[in-house]
Amino acid sequence: MGHLHDSGKRLLDDTGGLLDGKIVLVNGGSQGIGAAVARAAAREGAAVTVTGRRPEPGEALVGELRAAGCEAAYVRVDLADAGQARGSVARVIEAHGRIDCLVNAAGLTSRGTLLETTPELFDAHLAINLKGPFFAMQAAVADMLEREAPGTIVNIGSNCAHGGPPNLTAYSTAKAGLAGLTRNAAHAHRWDRIRVNALNIGWTATEGEDATQRAFHGAGDDWRERAGRGLPMGRLGDPDEIADFVVLLLSDRSGVVTGSVIDWDQNVLGALD
Repeated sequence: MGHLHDSGKRLLDDTGGLLDGKIVLVNGGSQGIGAAVARAAAREGAAVTVTGRRPEPGEALVGELRAAGCEAAYVRVDLADAGQARGSVARVIEAHGRIDCLVNAAGLTSRGTLLETTPELFDAHLAINLKGPFFAMQAAVADMLEREAPGTIVNIGSNCAHGGPPNLTAYSTAKAGLAGLTRNAAHAHRWDRIRVNALNIGWTATEGEDATQRAFHGAGDDWRERAGRGLPMGRLGDPDEIADFVVLLLSDRSGVVTGSVIDWDQNVLGALD
């Protein structure tokens, strides 16, 4: 197995084997947390397909993975469209004959308060953050049931599912729905050995967050350091750390765990000083 190096990204070393032989789809996998998950899954022996709306980062990531000796593919998909979300799974099944693991990592974080949010913005958040995952899960679970095979799904949620700031009303609404969907699907398919879990992540240093901070909050080049000084661990979360956790949940190493919506954050919900 070769090595990966991308602007300080973790190197892809010898396969650790947690996902040996697994067929993994990472929706929204061309950058940010999704790309980190794709790298981690490939490192652990999976054949990985990533989707996204922009071909350039998706194809660059796949080239990186293939150069390191991994089996990888990019599919251009607009996950706001239910047909395309289902189609992302169909493409994986067409290429590999099955899907074993699904990660829903796409996200829209554009701002809007309760009073500012337009119907169009609300619909956009529900489409990307909830409807896309719903119909990708529907297609993946249908394949697993048809084959009478176990499988795993991990949804990337947000701690905003617990309420969120005033300027992320539609986003918080959609992510709360994703948490409910995770639990509902996990309960419905526990006897089918299909495990469904989610991570409600906190503030994380991704390309998308950098763009959001600059576009909506006038942030400068030092915004990460400034933000980190106000957090308990002195820094934002790292996508590679999240990716390792996701791979664990996708793998048999996480045992029988299903229906868990884990707060992956450095602040403790409900705790007071």
